[in-house]
Order: sequence, then structure tokens, then C-alpha cells
Amino acid sequence: MSNLNIIFETEDFLILNKPGGVMVHPTKYEKENTLVQSILEHYPFIANVGQAGRPGIVHRLDKDVSGLLVVAKNNYFYNYLISEFKKERVKKKYIGLVYGRPLEKKGIIDVPIGWTKKGKIVAGYTNLKLSKPAKTKYKTLKEYQDFTLLEIIPLSGRTHQIRAHLSYIKIPIVGDKDYKFKNQPILLNRLFLHCIYLSFYQPNGKFLKFKCPLPSDLQNFLNTLK
Repeated sequence: MSNLNIIFETEDFLILNKPGGVMVHPTKYEKENTLVQSILEHYPFIANVGQAGRPGIVHRLDKDVSGLLVVAKNNYFYNYLISEFKKERVKKKYIGLVYGRPLEKKGIIDVPIGWTKKGKIVAGYTNLKLSKPAKTKYKTLKEYQDFTLLEIIPLSGRTHQIRAHLSYIKIPIVGDKDYKFKNQPILLNRLFLHCIYLSFYQPNGKFLKFKCPLPSDLQNFLNTLK
């Protein structure tokens, strides 16, 4: 991967539209074709921003999740964004398609998330290793015969939070191989989960918000549903 889909840019940060199927930064399992590689090809100076291995990255999207991502271009703004995320002043909204129906058309999933002994991140068990509080807000946008389209807002920032929470309430995301039910068909080759909205305040107090429509692969799949 070398091309970047840049939504907005200043001297301090980039707003990118990350495609599905691309890792944000290298891991021990996958080191090539990451978003960070592409960022450094275009902005080599970002190598000195933030943490080694994930330069400029202040938050992430799972490999199979697409949508908006902010990348810091200098250490001042990197540290500022880290602080804003900790204060929960950075807001994100996702669009997700799930199997079935939630019991309520809208609500907040307030369930802790932790790691099992096998290393899987799951929701609902307070005695799990590193179990932490987590909240996810959702509302129904449209109901299909076998699926529901949701707007999803994470109110905390745990790894796999949206995926684990929706699986916990028995409506796993379409295309999710890790949190699906047993024998559930995989209808997409990636998650139907897209970060459609991102907002934060700049250090000068100016409010910025960004929107990004569904990518064609997800929209085309949606168009086939009844």
C-alpha cells in the first residue's frame, strides 16, 4: 500500500480515510503493507513522532475496519491528542451492520471488557485479566429482513470494544470472523464497520468535525439487502 486517502491536512495533523483490509501499524504477525508504511513514504519526518513502530498514531482501527483516522505530524500535537483522547473529548461515530435485531432500538451497552486465558478479548466478565469498564452507545438506522444497520458511538476506547459489545448482546457484526456465532455464515470478506465521523477541538479551541461516507464495498452489499 502506498496511496493515502487524505480527507484533510494541516501542519499538525492528517485526517485519513483508511481502507478495510489494511493494518494501521506493523505487528509481530504482519509487518508489511501497513498504513504507517504509506504515511512514512509520504511524510518521512513523522518517523520521529510518538512511539516507535507506530509513529504519529494516536488511535487505531482494526485491520478490517475502514474510515476516519487522525495522524499527528509533530510531537506537540501528538501529545495534545493523546491527552484529548484520555479526556474523552475526541468523538467518533461508526456505521455497522449486524445480524438480527437488538432488543431495544437504541441504548448503551455498559459491560466490562477483558482478556480470556486464551488471549481473546471478550465482554461481560469482571474477573478477566485486565478487565476494564467499557460503554458503547448505539441506535437503529434501518432494519432489514435478517440484519440491522446501526449508528455506534464508543464512549470508551477499549480494544475490540464495539465488536465484543455487539457480540455480547447477540448481534455480531456482519463479516466478523472472531466474534461470530458458531456456524454463522461469513457474507463479507471483512467487517461491516466504518468510522463515519470524527471530531475534536484544536489547541486554540476551534472545533473540527469530519465525515466520511460508506465505502463502495459496504454500500454495494447494503444495496443487495431487503
